Amino acid sequence: MISSISAVSGVIIGVVIAVVVIFLLVVIRSIKIVREYQRIVLFRLGRAIGVRGPGFVLINPVTDRIRLVDLREHFLEITQQTAITKDNAPISIDFIIFYKVADPQVTVLSVQNFAAAAENVAATTLRSVVGDMAFDDVLSKRDAMNAILRTKLDETTERWGVKVTNVEVKEVNPPQGVQEAMTRQMSAERTRRAVVTEAEGQKQAAVTVAEGQKQSAILAAEGAQQSAILAAEGARQAEVLRAEGLAAGLEKILAVSKDLDEVTMQLQYLETLKQVGRSKSTKIVVPMEVGGVLKGMSEMLRPLAEAAASPNPPEVTEGT
Repeated sequence: MISSISAVSGVIIGVVIAVVVIFLLVVIRSIKIVREYQRIVLFRLGRAIGVRGPGFVLINPVTDRIRLVDLREHFLEITQQTAITKDNAPISIDFIIFYKVADPQVTVLSVQNFAAAAENVAATTLRSVVGDMAFDDVLSKRDAMNAILRTKLDETTERWGVKVTNVEVKEVNPPQGVQEAMTRQMSAERTRRAVVTEAEGQKQAAVTVAEGQKQSAILAAEGAQQSAILAAEGARQAEVLRAEGLAAGLEKILAVSKDLDEVTMQLQYLETLKQVGRSKSTKIVVPMEVGGVLKGMSEMLRPLAEAAASPNPPEVTEGT
């Protein structure tokens, strides 16, 4: 009897322990902690019933199943995609797609493997875009090509609940022959730029020299003008000084002539007549009264005659 009671008690204890363990396991599986950048798509009995999170989420581990979706931005690298441009040039392009999940439930329900699907869509879209562009545009207009790729990829992935935020072309690899042609073209372009730069420099130098000659000629003309003005001013000043000197000389002559006596004037007249008499002219016009001259001479000689007639002539002494 006692042994049977002990056996029953052991069974009950085992059942209770099992129930507690199962309950704990259920509780542990029912509690989900969802991070801020994550969402849970909840399926109950196979049907999607919504999105849960972030934070503390309770589920039924028996009937519920979950899919965890990351809302952070991801990137997908597409490598070595060969395409043919509008002008039939084969080209290999590497690019990166940046995307993020906009609707977790649609993403889980619409596409099984988004990365693989996006890679295939990106390859076909790239060939379509590059086929509408010339080779030079592919090399020079990367921003425009990136924008077109992003727009077309976003139109496709929108139905998957994914937003394509950006597309960046990493590398464009043309064929070897095209690369050699580009190298030659680049060399020719650099040579052309060097020639143009040299010609522009020579042109600027010629313009500078011509401008300098022009300024020099202007300065020389201005200098000659100033020199002529100064020479004319000097000549005018010289003429003024000469005229002033002549006027001063005439004033002095006039002043001296006022101090001459009649005897001196008569001697000057006689000297003049002597010089006139030595000339070879046969006719002489004397602009004066001869009688007056002779009268003046007789008056001048009279004291000398009287002195000669005197018995005691006066002594003449020389003054020192």
